[in-house]
Amino acid sequence: MTTASTHLDIDRDTDVAHHRVDSPFGPLLLAATTRGLVRVAFEREDHEAVLAALATSVGPLRARSSRRTDDAVRQLDEYFAGQRRDFELPVDLRLVRGFRRTGLGHVRDIAYGATESYAQVASAAGSPGAVRAVGSACSHNPVPLVVPCHRVLRSDGAIGEYLGGAAVKAARLARDVP
Repeated sequence: MTTASTHLDIDRDTDVAHHRVDSPFGPLLLAATTRGLVRVAFEREDHEAVLAALATSVGPLRARSSRRTDDAVRQLDEYFAGQRRDFELPVDLRLVRGFRRTGLGHVRDIAYGATESYAQVASAAGSPGAVRAVGSACSHNPVPLVVPCHRVLRSDGAIGEYLGGAAVKAARLARDVP
């Protein structure tokens, strides 16, 4: 049985598998549904609060370790070891609605080694005046390592904010953009 919501795509038959991994940016929480990776959370976001929110908005929590997160763990390990540039993972964007989802869809296509401004992303996503909405999409990106919102910069070249913090965004840019 599926329960509809005007705000989030809630499917009460879906559970959330989760796994914690170490990274150069501190502990990460990975969460996945049967559709794909639904959340990547930095430690500063409070993993327990993120899990509680997922249990409410997506579905019941499943065992801490699951095959659903295995590919994400492997690909993140490869990325941190410098052996991977982009992620090939199914992503479940049910936590993102409207233009935020459209904007993140374009952000996902920004190539390794490239950056775009918030204005460029807004234009490419079909709403040239939606620069602030792109910033909002990036700041609410539920899968920030996989959907590379760190590659989106301010028009003046400044790095702007990042869910993992400005220092993490700068480190990711240094790794991704020669």
